[in-house]
Amino acid sequence: MKGLSNKRVFITGAASGIGKATAERFYAEGSELVLIDMPTLEQAELASLFPNRMTYIQGDVTKAETLEKIKNESAKGMDVFVNNAGITKDATISKMTDEQWDAVIAVNLTAIFKLSRLASEVMKAQGRGGVILNAASIVAHYGNFGQANYSASKAGVIALSKTLAKELGKDQIRVNVVAPGSIATAMLANVPEKVQAMIADKALLKRIGSSEDVASAYAFLASDDASYITGATLNVDGGMILG
Repeated sequence: MKGLSNKRVFITGAASGIGKATAERFYAEGSELVLIDMPTLEQAELASLFPNRMTYIQGDVTKAETLEKIKNESAKGMDVFVNNAGITKDATISKMTDEQWDAVIAVNLTAIFKLSRLASEVMKAQGRGGVILNAASIVAHYGNFGQANYSASKAGVIALSKTLAKELGKDQIRVNVVAPGSIATAMLANVPEKVQAMIADKALLKRIGSSEDVASAYAFLASDDASYITGATLNVDGGMILG
């Protein structure tokens, strides 16, 4: 990808799954990484994967102290911010608690708002533009049984990102969304094989996506190859939304 070498790329939820694959992709492209995630046993593995050009920030993206750490690190520069962190706490509406709703909205939407605001302020001050990429999901388009909180948060991310694209375009800051379908992460690994086969069959490409598929979308949208793309939502779903 053009224009990713030597860029400082911040990635939340970077210790596993899509976030980790995204870090690997940007590292391969020559980017300098600032990886953000909860305290995790995988830190040693991350250090071995990225022996240089990597800074790790431990913290919860919903906490003010984590945002302060990110702000402090941004003093060294910030070119791309990937808001990848997300959680699920599924239940039907009759059983969903206030705590389940609040927790998902806090991580999946409010934290993205706060971190996008922080990133935009840094990028404006630098005066060279930048890229903000936000994680949604194809359930943002049509909802999903038992996921009122998750679906609402991801739909909110798309609307938020379109608004930010309108506000920040004059500063040459591009804001785009990646909306994955069913991706082979640890969460899906716990689903029975029969159910996984049914999920794969819903995609036009007849397979479940990989974390690398999503990482490639992030890398493209961050690169100079996408320099005239902003306010867009890229579905990485194998055509599932059309199935």
